[in-house]
Amino acid sequence: MTMGPKHDFAGAHVLVTGGTSGIGAATAALFRDAGAEVTITGTRGSASEYDADLSAYRYLPLDIEDKAQIDAVAAALPRLDVLVNNAGIALPSLGLDEWEPDVFDRAVAMLLNGAFRMARRTVDLLAASPMPGGGSVIGIASMSSFFGIPIVPGYGAAKTGLLGLTRTMAAHWGPRGVRANAVAAGLTRSGMTAGTFEQDAWTAPTLARTPLGRLGEPQDIAQAIAFLASPAAGWITGQTLVVDGGYVISG
Repeated sequence: MTMGPKHDFAGAHVLVTGGTSGIGAATAALFRDAGAEVTITGTRGSASEYDADLSAYRYLPLDIEDKAQIDAVAAALPRLDVLVNNAGIALPSLGLDEWEPDVFDRAVAMLLNGAFRMARRTVDLLAASPMPGGGSVIGIASMSSFFGIPIVPGYGAAKTGLLGLTRTMAAHWGPRGVRANAVAAGLTRSGMTAGTFEQDAWTAPTLARTPLGRLGEPQDIAQAIAFLASPAAGWITGQTLVVDGGYVISG
């Protein structure tokens, strides 16, 4: 378990999309343990359909590719202080080829357009947040935001676009008291990366170029998200915090 600072989000309302596993689950748990009221989304019809105990959260079903469902989730929130745009997946992990144009379109619609739509539909709630530092949008970027990774052209395009979108939201919504930042996650353990973690052919080169000598755990990313959402980051907006053990700076 990665240790970190003890944040106080008592009374805050937080939405973590894709909050049933991996980075999303670790993030939801951190906010819950810090006193927040946390809503999570998942692709199944109800929380009872998951093996994990999700009783501590409000659960809403969401297919991030479905515009109407995004709008419905946003409309179901009475208040919001923090939006964590985490939902989505690299489609090759489902056996799909992102070099096929229709699959590429799906990746961008899911990971970039869906994140924008959720932020746009909730910005009025975020602008009304009484939290010190204001309401906050946190996006999840990746190493494919910085490097060309041939297997994920759509995922990479979307995650690269997320950096620009984050800057633009920060500039446009800053006068309303809403901050927008992103966390660029290195290779981190999750359901999506489980197969990668089992293959030395993938992990060994990554570890060899990672100065801190280990791969990421979901808590590593969750701690960075919580910091950016907290009053401690109240003068930080439009930024991408890279959490990767030093991978991107290693020569």
